[in-house]
Amino acid sequence: MTENLVLLGSTGSIGEQSLDVCRKCGYKVKALTANSNVEKIERQAREFKPEAVALADEKSAAELKVKLADTDIRVLSGVEGVCECASLDSADTVLNSVVGMAGLLPTLTAIRAKKKIALANKETLVAGGQLVLSEAEKYGADILPVDSEHSAIFQCLQGKPSNKALKKIILTASGGPFFGRTREELASVTVGDALKHPNWSMGAKITIDSATMMNKGLELIEAVWLFGVKPEDIEIVVHRESILHSAVEYDDNSVIAQLGVPDMRIPIQYALTYPERYPSPTRELDLTEISSMSFFKPDYETFSCINICKDAINKGGLYPAAVNSANEQANLMFREGKIGFLEIAERVQRVLDEIRVKQDYCFEDVLETDKLARRMVRGD
Repeated sequence: MTENLVLLGSTGSIGEQSLDVCRKCGYKVKALTANSNVEKIERQAREFKPEAVALADEKSAAELKVKLADTDIRVLSGVEGVCECASLDSADTVLNSVVGMAGLLPTLTAIRAKKKIALANKETLVAGGQLVLSEAEKYGADILPVDSEHSAIFQCLQGKPSNKALKKIILTASGGPFFGRTREELASVTVGDALKHPNWSMGAKITIDSATMMNKGLELIEAVWLFGVKPEDIEIVVHRESILHSAVEYDDNSVIAQLGVPDMRIPIQYALTYPERYPSPTRELDLTEISSMSFFKPDYETFSCINICKDAINKGGLYPAAVNSANEQANLMFREGKIGFLEIAERVQRVLDEIRVKQDYCFEDVLETDKLARRMVRGD
């Protein structure tokens, strides 16, 4: 069980919900990091009184240092500052909820410091799965999933006799705000339309990923690494109510699922308390209130990002990293109004088709692939 926590990405949606779990469960927060939100992290720092805080943006960090001058909290800056927090001696667990590729180096730093990793940053495994798992094995670091779907799978796998008994993983998807729409209907959707998720409250980047269903493709790649399965052993099922968070099917055709209200504090808390369970700040699931649940096959033609991710993990090496970075750039350009919604998948597909990357790689290779994929999406 976690006692002393470092929270990376504390000002985002997952970060704030993680702090709510800390309030309810009494965890000691030893460090907080964010990108540039001075006001929010100052408020968090004054409440939780960590040893250190870090902002990746150096100018924002300088401003924060002035604001916290009346405290004994160390204020760090840049990627180096975030990584220093990730390896803090006084903490036993690092919860990484940083958005995007920026989460990879702090994860590797925490692993090398032999921390338990509560991982909400899926890009860590998508972009560098081979490297991350190799380092985790070398340093004896445990990686526990925080994504609701991967937490559900992890919970369903408790007590399984062996990998041979597992027939398939059933990975659920909400379908996002555009479930049932055709490509023609999606051609003119706006950023505002795409940000209206039916069930979850998330940050802008991941909400757009849910709308394109890229998020589910990335989660498929993450599941391959987390659970040691092949892409074809994972079945994606659209479940609109987001009550059944994922399931596993065994060789005897028995299916075990994890259910709960759509509240990220459940998987966050389980990653921190594993293998124990404690009272949760979330409300209880009332099945009679739900009364019914629906399940559908994904529309792979309209939401082609899932297929792109399947192709990338099958090609192996740094192809998943390239696809991830291409999506991050295209997602940003859509949010900035520079490209249309359907162009996200089109530009990511083009990167997958045209880029040439390494099969065996180091961290620097991941960074080079990231830069190249982004340039290709921008058309530099």
